[in-house]
Amino acid sequence: MRNNLTLTLIMFCGLALQAQSKRAYQTFKDTRVINSHSTEVLPGGKLDFRVGHRFGDIGGASGGWQSFYGLENSTDILTGFEYGISNGFTVGINRCKGSGPLKQNINGLAKVRVFQQEEGKTSFTFTVLGVASYSTMKKSENEGNLNFFAKPQHRLSYHVEIIGGRKFADRFSLQLSAGVTHRNIVASNDENSILSVGAATRIQLTKSMGLILEAKKPLSSIRQGLQYMPAGVGFEWETGGGHVFQMNLTNATGISETDYIPYTDSDWAKGEFRLGFTISRLFTL
Repeated sequence: MRNNLTLTLIMFCGLALQAQSKRAYQTFKDTRVINSHSTEVLPGGKLDFRVGHRFGDIGGASGGWQSFYGLENSTDILTGFEYGISNGFTVGINRCKGSGPLKQNINGLAKVRVFQQEEGKTSFTFTVLGVASYSTMKKSENEGNLNFFAKPQHRLSYHVEIIGGRKFADRFSLQLSAGVTHRNIVASNDENSILSVGAATRIQLTKSMGLILEAKKPLSSIRQGLQYMPAGVGFEWETGGGHVFQMNLTNATGISETDYIPYTDSDWAKGEFRLGFTISRLFTL
């Protein structure tokens, strides 16, 4: 009887481990691709300290030797923390320098993984992201400037996005996204709400290094010529313990969704792209 009970327990544990292994693990290595959020959320109890930096244009009118190919300038800097409330729910707060007309932004975010890719059940991972930004820049005395801030709510911008991704193999992942960015104050030739669609992929090159690519397309009929599609390519290294270091090239000057989606006006063809990096360090609380 005791032997049968032991055998039953062993079989049950084996089936449980097999069921766990059917779930796709790390569709992406980080909660971000380059600027875009990935489908990933933090494990419960994990704190992520994150620093992001975007230098100036490598080429173009402001690039070249005069700015040491952009390394002596910075278009945006992010410093922040994110925390896994549970295995499927992450919250965070960060501060961005900002590259658009509304700068010195405090950004809060919430990210929920609705379901995860699992063999025989769900063919992809589905995540919902919400971001709120508050500009803390000084109020302008010029009524024609966006930072005149006639009302306190003019300092606020929002972004909501749905992200669906799939890990097709150990070395290849792909995600698609759709979102809406809303700004409470815009210029007279702009619109408050902008729809956008995006795509991102990750290709594992070695045990610790991957190639990442992303693009985000704002959908607007009245903003033609005002901006370019933010796109980027980069490499990321997993340095152990869940820590990730990334180097990238992107034409996006901002880092937060409420900044780079509506305000990217840099053209890859003119050398208006920049080097950037992101450092992510995980801690257990």
